[in-house]
Amino acid sequence: MAYLKNTWYVAALSTEVGADELFHRKILGTSVLMYRKQDGTAVAMRDRCPHRFAPLHLGKKIGDEIVCHYHALQFDCSGQCTHNPHGEGNIPKAAKVQTFPLQERYGFIWIWMGDEAADPGLLPDYSPLDDGPPTGVGHTYMHMRANYELIIDNVMDLSHIDHVHGEIISTRGQLSPIVPQVRETENSVFARWEWKQTPPILVLAGFLPHPEKEARHFFDVTWMPPANIQLSVGGAQGDTPFEQGVGAYDLHTTTPETETSTHYFFATRRNHNTHDADFNAMKLQAMRDAFEKEDGPIIYGVQEEMETTDFFSLNPVLMSNDVAAVRARRLLARLIAKEEEGAGGSAAPAARTAAA
Repeated sequence: MAYLKNTWYVAALSTEVGADELFHRKILGTSVLMYRKQDGTAVAMRDRCPHRFAPLHLGKKIGDEIVCHYHALQFDCSGQCTHNPHGEGNIPKAAKVQTFPLQERYGFIWIWMGDEAADPGLLPDYSPLDDGPPTGVGHTYMHMRANYELIIDNVMDLSHIDHVHGEIISTRGQLSPIVPQVRETENSVFARWEWKQTPPILVLAGFLPHPEKEARHFFDVTWMPPANIQLSVGGAQGDTPFEQGVGAYDLHTTTPETETSTHYFFATRRNHNTHDADFNAMKLQAMRDAFEKEDGPIIYGVQEEMETTDFFSLNPVLMSNDVAAVRARRLLARLIAKEEEGAGGSAAPAARTAAA
């Protein structure tokens, strides 16, 4: 399967890669080893010794270097072999491990898997996740047994909420009839829903002035390559503008493991009850349960029934609720084709700023 490679994917939560252990994960079909140097900087390299192809995560860390468990070849942070205990100790020129550039931002470690020089500026700005106390933000990881684009479809088309999810995020039938406002740029797809409901959506109701009365709500979702969706939800009552209401700023980002398995990362920052750590943990668990127990079984079923990753080859029936998801799929396909043709390479400069 073709992937967009000259771009940034999330490789891990910052908390997943500790000071001592050797962390490993398959990304875009490639086994990757991650660890931290003594100064805390994260390092990523191919999780395979060039000698007999043993996984390097089975070895150990000495200082800032990695020792292969099989024959004790030692490699520095650049992937260069620095020690060979065999024979006269000569180090073959080919004894080098591929390394990958990293950035650590917004509670995640991002990886560049492409052949072009990594461009830090191509990482979209999700700095609102950093704006506030640690008790007001949560990060989590889920392993999903489905192609990553099916997960993107699920978040880009929120009309499923009333049919799949429980009462906590139900719009009580208000969302499905709405055709979202959709806008596309050369590197983003944006969709917005606005509606009213009584009582307000439960995830926000308790923090509004009148929890049982009508509230105005909105969803904003912005897809940016390769697989990032920034989702904002808000509620307000009376004449209060949305900007002064209650809401949350979320990031859904997916990283392909294989064609049919995905690393799903999620972060949420709210603007209410921000100093309650117990509430923070409860909200994060509730969102995780929704993804794993409600979205997950359906997405897995879709994956099994499709028996392919080529969505359009199955001639799907498309409806008004599919507009944003389909546009994101088609835009991603164009970007991948452009990269493969060598006609511009990376995810393009518009990725530097999120869509309005």
